[in-house]
Amino acid sequence: MLGSELLRGERLLLTALGRDDAATVATWYADAEFLRMYDAMAAFPKGEEEIVARIEEAAKSDRTFLFGLRTAADGALIGQAAIESILWTHRVGWLSIALGPGHWGQGFGTEAMRLLLPYAFGELNLYRLQLTVFDYNARALALYARFGFRREGVFRRFLLRDGERHDMLLMGLLADEWREGRVE
Repeated sequence: MLGSELLRGERLLLTALGRDDAATVATWYADAEFLRMYDAMAAFPKGEEEIVARIEEAAKSDRTFLFGLRTAADGALIGQAAIESILWTHRVGWLSIALGPGHWGQGFGTEAMRLLLPYAFGELNLYRLQLTVFDYNARALALYARFGFRREGVFRRFLLRDGERHDMLLMGLLADEWREGRVE
């Protein structure tokens, strides 16, 4: 595990993801609610080998920073986050956070954002972070708004879930906006 204070919060550590984490991540991808909050693809379980391939692909890329979210107390893997598809010329990247089932509503997303944003805007020197979120994911929408992300666009009626159409929202945050309105 990484010991850097840069990636250490009060209750959370951001670490590398490894092969040994694939079994835990696979349990999340077997949970329909997790899948419907995190991915626009049809809810379908992912196997360990598919997850290992994603981890190994990210490790080879200079445009992807994939993190395991672990409890500081015991190092248990409770989520994952990524800053990816970075366009270095423009200093733009995509942000994603996913907490495993059983870890929602406990403040881990807030703490993850407190670690990820300084890393993205400071260490990586990005100027813009963007993300997409589904209109029914109230917890994520509240989290992103609290940290200054602004709604910039709507992919209208993008998703079909249980016979109903839902919007996918595009949100963005600029480095200077984050510095001015920093949430502590």
